[in-house]
Amino acid sequence: MKNIIVQRLKEIETEENVKIVYACESGSRAWGFPSKDSDYDVRFIYVHPPEWYLSIFDKRDVIERPINDLLDINGWDLRKALQLFRKSNPPLLEWLQSPIKYDEKYTIAEKLRQYSASAYSRKACIYHYLNMAKRNNQGYLQGEEVKIKKYFYVLRPILAAMWIERFATIPPIEFDSLVRELLPAGELVNQIEILLARKKAGEELDLEPKINIIHDFIHKQFSYLEDQAKAIPAKMKENDNYLDQFFRNALKEVFND
Repeated sequence: MKNIIVQRLKEIETEENVKIVYACESGSRAWGFPSKDSDYDVRFIYVHPPEWYLSIFDKRDVIERPINDLLDINGWDLRKALQLFRKSNPPLLEWLQSPIKYDEKYTIAEKLRQYSASAYSRKACIYHYLNMAKRNNQGYLQGEEVKIKKYFYVLRPILAAMWIERFATIPPIEFDSLVRELLPAGELVNQIEILLARKKAGEELDLEPKINIIHDFIHKQFSYLEDQAKAIPAKMKENDNYLDQFFRNALKEVFND
């Protein structure tokens, strides 16, 4: 499958006249809990030739391809990515940490990883994950019977927010690492591991009675993390000249100019 993805990325470069500087897996495969029928969520960052940016017109800064049963593939122009990086965009930070990389020919992604610690806004990111968990909880986990595979789409952002509150660093992308470092051994972890094993095995995890110990944990964390997030100071404004120069240097690296 990796060969198919790499070939598709090369085709996109030709079709769009761009250079892909970084490509990775996102979603459940990167998080460590894919099902047997999970598709591949491929995300990438690309650049156009320098003259493309020298225009008075706004241009599309996203490349998307139709989603099918196997592939969900799309990417962001580097300038868009840097604008989001400036705001500590959690999906972008997750891409940079993905354990599954399809392309990284240049130093651009590694330099962003190195700079991310100093550019990181704990407050922005903890609210991102907390709000994501609340939306997913409201959408998936109401009632006495729930689609229990959806627990992961609430648990993972809660654990990411817990990591930020506890360690004040960018949380790891892998779900297992979050559970191992944040949750003590006991019944809660046992129930999570049972669900994880069932999901990975490809079991049909449809409507089942809710798991009270997981629900209790979720709601306790909502209250606790909301209070903690309010106390985190906002990050001081960054010197934007750095990212402007980063962008120029990236174009020079890719196009040898």
